[in-house]
Amino acid sequence: MFIEPNYHGERRGWIEVICGSMFSGKTEELIRRLKRAKIANLKVEIFKPSIDVRFDETAVVSHDSNYIHSTPVDHSHTITKLINSVDIVGIDEAQFFDDGITNVCETLALRGIRVIVAGLDMDYQGRPFGPMPQLLAVADFITKLHAICVKCGNLASMSYRKSLDKDQVLLGEQDIYEPRCRKCYYEGY
Repeated sequence: MFIEPNYHGERRGWIEVICGSMFSGKTEELIRRLKRAKIANLKVEIFKPSIDVRFDETAVVSHDSNYIHSTPVDHSHTITKLINSVDIVGIDEAQFFDDGITNVCETLALRGIRVIVAGLDMDYQGRPFGPMPQLLAVADFITKLHAICVKCGNLASMSYRKSLDKDQVLLGEQDIYEPRCRKCYYEGY
């Protein structure tokens, strides 16, 4: 469980990264944190990469069909142009953003904004995905979530691709991906 630091009323920004494999609940956790912030009457802005239209063109939607309104953007630098007097910025599917997303997050945190980022830490080949390694390195807080391996029932940290497509970015759901533990991922059955 994440506990917010107390700076005795002084507004300080920080970066939280929620990472893990597909189906681990990253977006669900992002939505949960952002909805709690809204309940506390904090001003929240949410962004997602415009290429992610799996569930909705504008909303961030979890696999459990929870959702929150967001603004789709093509480039990370657009985020700093669109925010105006906010307390918290949420960013979903950070692995799909350009490398500038790390600088954007650091800039926002230095402005006193709490930044909550969710994304896959590894691609389907088990390699670090996009800007996620840099985001993890600069994060003040990291939450790594795990799914359940569909083959053996153990904790899963890998996203196994059932398709033979070799592109790093291939949007899909359970028809293309499944969560697997390290052993079942490498056995590939």
